[in-house]
Amino acid sequence: MTQPLGVILAGGLATRMGGGDKGLLRLGGQNLMSRVIDRLSPQVSGLALNANGDAARFEGLGLPVVPDSIDGFAGPLAGVLAGLDWAAEEGADAIVTAAADTPFFPTDLVVRLVAASDGQTHPLVLATTPKSGAEVLKSGGKGRVNRHPTFGLWPVALRDDLRAALQGGLRKVVLWTDQHNGREALFEAEPFDPFFNVNTPEDLAQAENLAQTGARLW
Repeated sequence: MTQPLGVILAGGLATRMGGGDKGLLRLGGQNLMSRVIDRLSPQVSGLALNANGDAARFEGLGLPVVPDSIDGFAGPLAGVLAGLDWAAEEGADAIVTAAADTPFFPTDLVVRLVAASDGQTHPLVLATTPKSGAEVLKSGGKGRVNRHPTFGLWPVALRDDLRAALQGGLRKVVLWTDQHNGREALFEAEPFDPFFNVNTPEDLAQAENLAQTGARLW
């Protein structure tokens, strides 16, 4: 497999932030999306942004913008499909996705996702972190990891299968990855979960504190 392309997923509705583009919120002198770009671009061979609406609002980022091709808000899988279609045009084998509201994800994300795909006919891997003891108890002992469905390695070869699944109404990421024997790459969650994302104003304040202290979250 050649080095994957990267796709930043920014197609969410941001309802808990009052709407708008979470990725354009300011954090430590930069917007969230710029931080994600700085973190992901060294790990991939090229980068695009999945977002809907007027692409002009992202002109300052210098990235191609690929919108969802599935009508209505179909969730992160629609963004994955848009990225896979773009990657097919670019002649790539796979993409790695990252969420636009998650500024501290691991700097070795791509290499570890790719390593976990070794031997797969179609590389398909989601990032995971261990559940805390409280989370395990809350889930009734079901599962020992949290899967992060917006952080994954996705094969271009399965894009038409994904398209058909979305058109058939599938929305839950793990249902599709499980159907195709998707794997997991485990990342440590101490001292903080590196996949911490900004969903609320309180989360943004917490992220600001982490950015100021220079915490390394992986």
